[in-house]
Amino acid sequence: MIVSAFAFSVMTLLVKQVGQRIPPQEIVCARAAVPLVLSYAALRSAGVPVLGSRRPLLVLRGVFGFTSLSSIYYAVTHMPLAEATVIQYLHPPLTAVLAALVLRERINAAMLASIAVSIAGLLVIAAPQSLLAVDAHTFDPIAVAAAVAGAVFSACAYVTVRKLGQREHPLVIVFYFPLVALPASIPTMWNDAVWPVGHEWLLLVLIGIATQVGQVAITRALQLDSAGRTASYSYLQVLFAAVWGAVFFAELPVPSTVLGAALILVGALISMRAARPAEPQPPRA
Repeated sequence: MIVSAFAFSVMTLLVKQVGQRIPPQEIVCARAAVPLVLSYAALRSAGVPVLGSRRPLLVLRGVFGFTSLSSIYYAVTHMPLAEATVIQYLHPPLTAVLAALVLRERINAAMLASIAVSIAGLLVIAAPQSLLAVDAHTFDPIAVAAAVAGAVFSACAYVTVRKLGQREHPLVIVFYFPLVALPASIPTMWNDAVWPVGHEWLLLVLIGIATQVGQVAITRALQLDSAGRTASYSYLQVLFAAVWGAVFFAELPVPSTVLGAALILVGALISMRAARPAEPQPPRA
């Protein structure tokens, strides 16, 4: 999950850079094309059946991934990198709730507290003037809604991958993401598409490679541990995003963002601890 968080943070950095001219849905298309080729080659090399056995659920995972990715890319290109990333970190408590409903994973009062704290953090970031009575930067409501939608559909994708991980090879699960996203992105980008020039080609390829690394790592992690706890470890992406935003775009978070981010990360950490299985007690003497 640490490898995945770093890879995805690099992906969002590159998306924000190339998104200054390339529309978000065109980036989604390019991001899907590279992993599609890499995943297919890896499956053939490993001798794994390409289409898997639970195809309807695999397609659904692809739909969730495409919708989440489209929302996240819109938010990243219309908001500062740190803010767009931190709002997406509503997904750990959302994942825990969905996993409890769908997978029967345990949920308790701590998980509910995690959700409440995370939502409070979102409100502080999205509406600091009305909540805190401070003069702070407010963000495009559509971009904020897109970031929240990215979190919701990320949670759906996490739970679907966790369900698939019981029977499907991780490379098959990864393969279905671009297999669905590529044809789905073509009609949505068609009217606004622009031809990449110069270094933009390299950035688009690197987005695909970084995403492939992140997808393989996160899929493997979800096969090894509970969906709620695994999702929580990805909070490190927020730290990486804050560093990239400051270094490459001179985006320094305002105090309301720092407070909101702290609340969301506290919510994620509560979710992680709530999802952790109890340690076995030593036998009494």
